[in-house]
Amino acid sequence: MKRQMSKQARHLISSLVVLVVGLPFWQAANAQQSPHEEQPVLHGYQKAPPPISDILNARPTPLAQLSPNGKWLLTADRLPYPPVSDLAQPMLRLAGLRINPATNGRHHPPRFIALHLYYTAGNERAAVTVPRDAYLSPPEWSQDSQHFAFTNTTASGIELWIGQIGTYTASAVPKIRLSAVMGEALQWMPDGKTLLVQTVPAARGNPPAAPKSPDGPIIQESDGKRGPVRTFEDLLQNSHDEALFDYYATAQLALVKNGVATPIGKPGIFARVEPSPDGKHLLVSRIQHPYSYILPGSEFPREVEIWSLTGKVEYKVASLPLEEHVPIEGVPLGPRDYQWVPTQPATLIWADALDGGDPKAKAQFRDEVMMISAPFTDDPRELAKLEQRFVPASGGGGGFRSEPPIEWTENGLGLVRDYNRDRRWLRTFLIDFAKPGEQPRLIWERSIRDRYRDPGSPLMRTLPNGKRVMRQSGNAIFLAGNGASQKGEFPFLDRFDLDTLKSDRIFQCGDGQYESVVALLADDGTKFLTRHESPTEPPNYFVRTANGADKKAITDFPDPAPQLHGITKQLVTYKRADGVQLSFTLYLPANHKEGERLPTIVWAYPLEFNDADTAGQVSGSQYRFTTITGISHLFLLTQGYAVLDSATMPVVGDPETMNNTYVEQIVASAKAAIDKAVEMGVTDPNRVGVGGHSYGAFMTANLLAHSDLFRAGVARSGAYNRTLTPFGFQSERRTIWEAPEMYIKVSPFMQADKIKHPILLIHGMADDNSGTFPIQSERMYQAIKGNGGIVRYVQLPYEAHGYLARESTEHTLWEMVTWFDKWVKNAPPAAEQRSTANTGNQH
Repeated sequence: MKRQMSKQARHLISSLVVLVVGLPFWQAANAQQSPHEEQPVLHGYQKAPPPISDILNARPTPLAQLSPNGKWLLTADRLPYPPVSDLAQPMLRLAGLRINPATNGRHHPPRFIALHLYYTAGNERAAVTVPRDAYLSPPEWSQDSQHFAFTNTTASGIELWIGQIGTYTASAVPKIRLSAVMGEALQWMPDGKTLLVQTVPAARGNPPAAPKSPDGPIIQESDGKRGPVRTFEDLLQNSHDEALFDYYATAQLALVKNGVATPIGKPGIFARVEPSPDGKHLLVSRIQHPYSYILPGSEFPREVEIWSLTGKVEYKVASLPLEEHVPIEGVPLGPRDYQWVPTQPATLIWADALDGGDPKAKAQFRDEVMMISAPFTDDPRELAKLEQRFVPASGGGGGFRSEPPIEWTENGLGLVRDYNRDRRWLRTFLIDFAKPGEQPRLIWERSIRDRYRDPGSPLMRTLPNGKRVMRQSGNAIFLAGNGASQKGEFPFLDRFDLDTLKSDRIFQCGDGQYESVVALLADDGTKFLTRHESPTEPPNYFVRTANGADKKAITDFPDPAPQLHGITKQLVTYKRADGVQLSFTLYLPANHKEGERLPTIVWAYPLEFNDADTAGQVSGSQYRFTTITGISHLFLLTQGYAVLDSATMPVVGDPETMNNTYVEQIVASAKAAIDKAVEMGVTDPNRVGVGGHSYGAFMTANLLAHSDLFRAGVARSGAYNRTLTPFGFQSERRTIWEAPEMYIKVSPFMQADKIKHPILLIHGMADDNSGTFPIQSERMYQAIKGNGGIVRYVQLPYEAHGYLARESTEHTLWEMVTWFDKWVKNAPPAAEQRSTANTGNQH
């Protein structure tokens, strides 16, 4: 499937464009000028008002990674706001990827600039020697905890660096240029001394030159089969794009030991490469032609194979076609979610659909888990069958890396999950590797949205072969969770017996603080690493015992922004008119006086729920340290606003039809939030604004179109016309042809004539998020402008779905503060003064 789109328009990104309708809010109102005439454009990036700039200068809390033996904590300092010139580096937008042709890596990956080591058993700490002007990747520990590897990106390529304990130094491996376009650029082999890397092919030549003229038309043709497609950005558009993708994505696998690189097989486009636990085989997933012009590279055809370390194909797992016929919320046919069993020398397992991948098909079993072992000469065997769809683990405790699809114990027991999409129901089963085909044993089950019944995630440890398994003591594993409750989150650590299925609580965070378990430091769970913070204490890492009798600080990260002292927050619960329980976190500025009613901003992001009970559950904690970064709306606290943060906007109902009442439910939720804040005496009901990002922006525009609750809104990086996302959005399963009335009803673009309160639209000009193309904001601006509304449209050069550059960050905050100051804080008297009793009247 192929389509032709103009690439010139996407690559010619120039200066910041600001379009304005209504009175210019940086000037005094001109009574003689019509508010509906287009106003002069304000050029250049603006600085955020004090003290926002100083707060943005604060050093963010570093990334932390614990060594496999638990003795060292390695932290990485991040450069949070790069200059816009970094984002302006060359970029190729190919197959859903953004590639920097100068480095042969992703365009502007996260940048770490410094590394530090902390000894958990003592007071030793040191900075690691890194290159000048460092542009580092997150480091990866070796299994023996003696070395760590990372990349350093320079103007001309990506270097391989290895650091070591003892000397606290790191050095580059000479003559190796890594390729970081696909998969993992580096990973440790099971011996802990060799690195498996992807390198730029040595003799690949120059990149393909752009043709001076087309070699023919670009043609697409369907095959008569259903192929619902979400809207994707950065797709291939012609044969030259295909050639560029082949050139930059193709890599040479190599093993690096003692500074010497040994090539493996022929170059290819490797979506995934993973060594077997015994280090003798490689699982390889290679992208193949033919490509698609309507799907990203993640859905291109693939050859999935097991290789020897010389590159010989030992077993073909699957030849997977282009994923163009996958049903909505379905899965592709053929093996997926591959994984080496960590406790076996070389046994591969995977999931395979038994229902054609179609969630609407009737089937006794939807998925089976298959396995095959070296020497891979026998047929695959069934390990387990699942009545519902197999889903991979979302990640184990510790949070430093993604966990395997099935989490295993050292003695071959595994946790496997299935998911019922109709009920949004998640079940976890115990399977035994030694008993293939045996009925899985149910361990837990709950609604996917049920926070209160979340048992937590298994804490993991690294085996000598580099694979990760669940921490185990006898027949028990250890679970760390957020501990959500009606009073907020209180993280915990449990010991869970796999025989009796009973939990014993080892630790739970107390009131007035937020302390979560990062990793165990003793096999029996008596000693562990935590991350602790409170409203007055910034996050830091501690080694402690369960009763706290032995608790030692490992890090002493300072308060990054003393300017935020005095800000208060409170978890508030209340009910919607239909009885659904809701909540928000109320933030008040430092200088707030009791009884003073403030201009207030409601900031939210709607979520979907099957039932009112789970919709009303509380998340978050009022006892976390207040940190404000990036383009956060919480910066408005420094300007005298109250903020109702994460005000819950649940859309409750049958998953097939819940969006039929989307508008009514978000309006009712917004009204309930304002009513509660007014009742508390903190909010001036005549000075309330609303804002959101992405799906929250969609919500914001709908609230302005369908209610009179708010004086103004800020909508960032949103989608407003659902006819442009015809095969579904968020959790919507129906297409526009199945539910045309709903698609029209929930599209604020179609209600642009009803938006009478000012709205600020902000969008990254390089937005890469599915469904939120910049044209969404462009057309929304034109629709509101054409219908006489008050709208301002800001386009941020080089920015994607979230905004990174320091210049973009400050300008976005300046826009938000100035807009809300103009239309909310200092708003002119409303035509009709609202009261709590009459707010929320729908048009």
